[in-house]
Amino acid sequence: QDGTLDPVWEHKAESGKMTAGEYRAEYEVGYKTDVERITIDGDVVTFYEKGKPLAGHYAYNGKEVLTYKKGNRGVRFIFRKTEGDAGAPQFIQFSDHKIAPETADHYHLYWGNDRAALLNEVTNWPTYYPSSLQPKQIVSEMMEH
Repeated sequence: QDGTLDPVWEHKAESGKMTAGEYRAEYEVGYKTDVERITIDGDVVTFYEKGKPLAGHYAYNGKEVLTYKKGNRGVRFIFRKTEGDAGAPQFIQFSDHKIAPETADHYHLYWGNDRAALLNEVTNWPTYYPSSLQPKQIVSEMMEH
């Protein structure tokens, strides 16, 4: 919201499909989340909302290959909470749109208590980058994506 990502919207607008402002609006909806940080340490995932942590232990619960309306595909790797804070979500889904054994540059994460409903979420895709990246590196990655 501070303008850091404006070069990304301008770059995407060069395709002619949408204006820079339309891309910005789409991503504001897509990236919207109250969780400002997530840490993963082994099987423990901690969500930070307004600085307060909620943690759970998670175990692999399968994967789903999805085909979206635009025709692109993605894989959702699903993890189910086995124990932890009551407020921590029952399920976490990691979205991988590369569908290949490569290192992910960023993660789209979905979480909640209904496994099936999360698979249908396509308008809100909270996106997280490694905390070691600087804003310029994120802009560069987004422009290549």
